[in-house]
Amino acid sequence: MEILKERIRAESADLGRGTLKVDSFLNHQIDTALMQAIGAELARLFADTQPTKIMTVETGGIAPALATATALSIPLIVARKRRAAGMPRELLQESTLSHTYNQAIDLFVSPEFLSAQDRIVLIDDFLTNAQMMLALCRLAERGGARVVGIGAVIEKTHDGGRAALEELNLPVKALVRIAKIAEGEIEFVD
Repeated sequence: MEILKERIRAESADLGRGTLKVDSFLNHQIDTALMQAIGAELARLFADTQPTKIMTVETGGIAPALATATALSIPLIVARKRRAAGMPRELLQESTLSHTYNQAIDLFVSPEFLSAQDRIVLIDDFLTNAQMMLALCRLAERGGARVVGIGAVIEKTHDGGRAALEELNLPVKALVRIAKIAEGEIEFVD
């Protein structure tokens, strides 16, 4: 997605340790027209998997996941990082290590939103080491659903996430793949 690469080149910042700041258009202030284009492209990439639902983790993944779910006209499930009021007593729960915060976090999903008929596509803003995606896969499976694809807006290939997902034998798609972030330079994978 060339428009996304242009925005990354023009507006991102290297925060060190491989962290890319894209909050002016992707996950803090959201460029809604760009997000609609992102959702349409992710929907196109996963349409042949015939998903019944999209699933993501709060908060950075919500915008691209919602745009994708909207483009496909299917529901979106948001895995919560803490129990919320109104959630049932018995929840599906998984623990994982957050790449962003470098700490363990718990993820929660209400079992009422997953069934054996569901075909889930996981969507997030970034694909790094894939630990979050693997936790989402486990949550979906605990709910009886089948994960049929994994998508990200930006993949940082140097973090090894794609390799960590290979054993799942699922389509993994990223709109932009970045090989290196260093000293203000971003090297894209074509």
